[in-house]
Amino acid sequence: MIAFPFIRFLLGIITLGVAILMLAPCVLAWELGSQDRFAFLVSEAITAGTALSLIYFNRSATNKLNVREVFLLTGVSWVAVCFFGAIPFILSHTVVDFTDAVFESVSAVTTTGATVLTQLDDLPKDILLWRSMMQWVGGLGIVALGAAVLPFLRIGGMRLFRAESSDFSEKSSPHARRFLLHLLLIYLAISFFCVVSYSLAGMNMFDAINHAMTTVSTGGFSTHDSSIAFFNSREIETVAIIFMLIASVPFVLYLPIITGHFTKIRRDSQVESMLGAYLAVVIVLVVWLVLTDQASVSEAFRDAAFHVVSIGSTTGYVSTDYTVWGHFAVMVFFFLTFVGGCSGSTSGGIKIFRFKIAFIMFKETIRRLLHPNAVFSRSIDGRTLTDDTVASVSAFALAFASTVGVVAILLGAAGNDFITSFSAAATATANVGPGFGDVVGPVSNFSLLNDPSKWIICVAMLLGRLEIFTLLILLTPDFWRV
Repeated sequence: MIAFPFIRFLLGIITLGVAILMLAPCVLAWELGSQDRFAFLVSEAITAGTALSLIYFNRSATNKLNVREVFLLTGVSWVAVCFFGAIPFILSHTVVDFTDAVFESVSAVTTTGATVLTQLDDLPKDILLWRSMMQWVGGLGIVALGAAVLPFLRIGGMRLFRAESSDFSEKSSPHARRFLLHLLLIYLAISFFCVVSYSLAGMNMFDAINHAMTTVSTGGFSTHDSSIAFFNSREIETVAIIFMLIASVPFVLYLPIITGHFTKIRRDSQVESMLGAYLAVVIVLVVWLVLTDQASVSEAFRDAAFHVVSIGSTTGYVSTDYTVWGHFAVMVFFFLTFVGGCSGSTSGGIKIFRFKIAFIMFKETIRRLLHPNAVFSRSIDGRTLTDDTVASVSAFALAFASTVGVVAILLGAAGNDFITSFSAAATATANVGPGFGDVVGPVSNFSLLNDPSKWIICVAMLLGRLEIFTLLILLTPDFWRV
């Protein structure tokens, strides 16, 4: 039997965390005399009341989770956080439509960064802060999900990165808690240094705090309609590039810094492949921009480096409209949408390690054609690639491609054109943010879509963020059988 009482208890704790976070924009709203101050006050009461009720009435539950219960808790908690996070938008004077409120919340928590809000420069600061905070919390949840939960659930080849501390069995739960605490400390430290760096680069403190939260989470929400282009600052763009890359690295690699064992910091082929891939794309785009007389070498490198890292890490910041660079550049960015960063980071996408596994299998297939009876070994960073891992990655690739295809078809049925449907499906599933075309392109947003399209994209964002299988498995009859 599924331990529903303990799941409700843990859900109450998670919801209580959301309520505590609401205090910051609530206090800011009252301090500034915002018209949304009562919206945050009521949201705080609803969220805290629900959380405390769940905790109180399930306080005697057995504190043990099996694999099925972790699946259920993961899916339910992410959906719950999205809906509780939408309450301030629903009750505020800023977002008047229920669908838009939920869309903005889902986009924030999944760190997709696709927004339906316009005139951000004129919005109340409390609403802007809440958007950024939800992305920051979503990024923290992604780190825990990718570094601890997904390896335990063996999803999409993530079993390859399972550490002893990510074992959620009753025996090792103290180690898992210590592991997650260290990840939190790393996340806080990187966020702090990002705030300081943005401030030194020229941002005011409010913008620095907000952009630090959405950079470290690779979410991409901004306090301005024109995103990073608003600042027109090479220094700010450089800070953004550095911290987007830092956030795209597996956070477990930073653990030796927290524990004081600097000698244990190790190289990671995943990180090297990511940096190599980004650099190669930057060089290609610089050559393209220079040869087509669109920019000088320095300006081409500045724009290409920023947008390659932004799209590749699935952050989604923009400093210029890269869709005007020509069809070649647009296609490069479209395929870059699917790449993402490393496993165990805050970035979305398919993840670098899955591309590495696919490339290893591609080479093995070619070699096997030449040497049918040969025995080949497969490994990444000393970890053996088993048939189970390869099959899991293949299944994930099929699920990811199928999700993009189905979502694109549904968006087309909802009345959207081909470019809008396909790019919105891709960017939502990969959790990037900006798409292509006049409707969801980098200088537009998702506000022009109709309500059915927004709900379809909400589902796609959640599926992509939770590695698809985490939610799909909840829809299978076998999951609910005793």
